[in-house]
Amino acid sequence: MSQLDWEIAEQPQALGRALRDGAAAIHAAAAHVRRARPSYVVLAARGTSDNACRYFQHLLGRLCGLPVALASSSLHTLYDADLRYRDALVVGVSQSGASPDVVSVLEAAGGRDGVTIAVTNDPQSPLAHCARHVIELHAGVEASVAATKTYTTSLGVLAALAAEIAGEPVLLRELHEMPGALERQLGRGGISDVAHRLADFERLAVLGRGPNYATAFEAALKLKELAGIAAEPASPADFLHGPVAIVNRGVPVLAFAISGPALGTVTEALGAVRLRGGTVVVIGDSATSPDLVVESVPEWLSPLVAVIPAQQLAAELAALHGADVDRPYGLTKVTRTR
Repeated sequence: MSQLDWEIAEQPQALGRALRDGAAAIHAAAAHVRRARPSYVVLAARGTSDNACRYFQHLLGRLCGLPVALASSSLHTLYDADLRYRDALVVGVSQSGASPDVVSVLEAAGGRDGVTIAVTNDPQSPLAHCARHVIELHAGVEASVAATKTYTTSLGVLAALAAEIAGEPVLLRELHEMPGALERQLGRGGISDVAHRLADFERLAVLGRGPNYATAFEAALKLKELAGIAAEPASPADFLHGPVAIVNRGVPVLAFAISGPALGTVTEALGAVRLRGGTVVVIGDSATSPDLVVESVPEWLSPLVAVIPAQQLAAELAALHGADVDRPYGLTKVTRTR
């Protein structure tokens, strides 16, 4: 078994640790946010952490009524712009906490004097040292280059933070049931059959909306990193505004179809793909007749289970292509960019 396989399998335990051992830090950060009453939120991240922030962006708007922007760190690191973060909550998410571009945003926002939060697996990292509040992922060592358990723990602590800011104890109770749901998800099969269906494709479109817009981006990233597939993520609404034309060139579509408000637009996009004779693979709950079934959980938490078959599929496709899933070609675990 590869290191990646071990880390995928460890996700239920890692999520449980993150929610249990990080509870005090999450509560303190949320209490500060409620006192400060920020007008808006800025999120800084790269790679997998950026995808976790897409999920957080959805939750902060949906649960807390807060508008959210994703940071443009080059304005600090390359252009020396003087951005004003007055009345903002600024959150940096980085499993290593070592990316200078993410650190630069929190420093510009006032560091320990501002309403700043670092979410990281390394509480001694540069990112942690420049934030007012530090929420540790408690994921343990993640040796494989492709992040898996640090992604799901990031989703978990960000979901907890959003629910705490919103003052929703019922949502927190739902979240604390999720390690069991992840464990059940890992026991589901069907990955090998779907991987063989997609093995000969070099390009792929990935669709998701609502909370699973983030899942589409993370699935596409894993397919690129591990299997070398040129995977293009999009919301179904954006996909129908032109990119659906790639189906006519034989590009298959992987879609996250989860019961909830966003399902109708995903179904509409898949109908357009099928009318064009395209290949469709669906990851969804049992109500959507999927190719890969995800556990039925509250829709707002579905990204935590939906990403697991995507991780497994990317790893299986990498194996079919003869790739080393623990050390993808040309990639390193920590990427320091400006």
